[in-house]
Amino acid sequence: MQQSFRRLAPTNISAITRRLADDLLKRAKDAQVVRKQLLDANQTQRLSLTLNRPRLYRDANDLRRFAPANGTPLAPGYHLVYFTPIALPDELGNDGTDISFSPAEPLTRRMWAGGEMKWVKGNPLRIGEEAVETTRLVSAVPKTGRTGEDMIIVRVEKSFENAKGPALVDKRDWMFRTKLSGPAPLPDASESDGQPPSPPDASQKSRDFLQTAVSLFRFSALTFNGHKIHYSRPWCREVEGHRDVVVHGPLNLINMLDFWRDMQENDYTMPQSIQYRATAPFYAGEAYRALLEKGAETTSIQLWGRSSSGDFEVGMLGDVTS
Repeated sequence: MQQSFRRLAPTNISAITRRLADDLLKRAKDAQVVRKQLLDANQTQRLSLTLNRPRLYRDANDLRRFAPANGTPLAPGYHLVYFTPIALPDELGNDGTDISFSPAEPLTRRMWAGGEMKWVKGNPLRIGEEAVETTRLVSAVPKTGRTGEDMIIVRVEKSFENAKGPALVDKRDWMFRTKLSGPAPLPDASESDGQPPSPPDASQKSRDFLQTAVSLFRFSALTFNGHKIHYSRPWCREVEGHRDVVVHGPLNLINMLDFWRDMQENDYTMPQSIQYRATAPFYAGEAYRALLEKGAETTSIQLWGRSSSGDFEVGMLGDVTS
């Protein structure tokens, strides 16, 4: 099938950024990757425990004693701990990331930027079955950020099938910025008070989160993610300018989907889709709050935390369609 690629190049983007986007598209033109994997119970069991959820569903067994049975539907977003990156240590980037769909230097500083997922009604992925993942590059878009910094937004599409056919399409956006050429700017040294922000609207449903270095380590292990921003405080502070280790975008995404699922009368309910966007990082040891507002067909979820100046800000937002 003929692949189509999308490239946008505003005139204020530097020539090297445009070239790096073009080079990535050329390199990945025929880089469709197809993998098969058994969706074993171990990954889902460990993920749910990492999320401090002893039961996968309300009527399910305690995961501290029993793994989920074969045939159990994967909860929305739980596919993210399967089909993890495959690379030798010397094939990773300097920051520990999988570079299969990364631009060349100097735009190698990666952050999870957002994406969308669409589930096929009536055909969830299930534990114990073999699934097929097909990955392809969709686009590499050069842009200028709010501070005037060049970046490339890379979109990758992952489609999942089981014996019944298509089950899920997962499109992920990664933002690549120029690596810092000198010492990172000193991060804000103020300590969090450990308290989540007050909800802007008390009528909304809320849920509080506080990730630790241990929870981030466990999630990195489950996703085979070597990105140093999630476990190396020296790398975060001295190389990338973060004030502490960074909470994974996919971890927040799964927590948002679990929050949505817990609001359903039947927690086996699968959404039709989610569109989400990350706007600011969250850090280990700092409390943040999810606010959920349910509409007729779409549920909006926002994650609120504190900026380096201490102000409340939205770090991630998503719209879930039922």
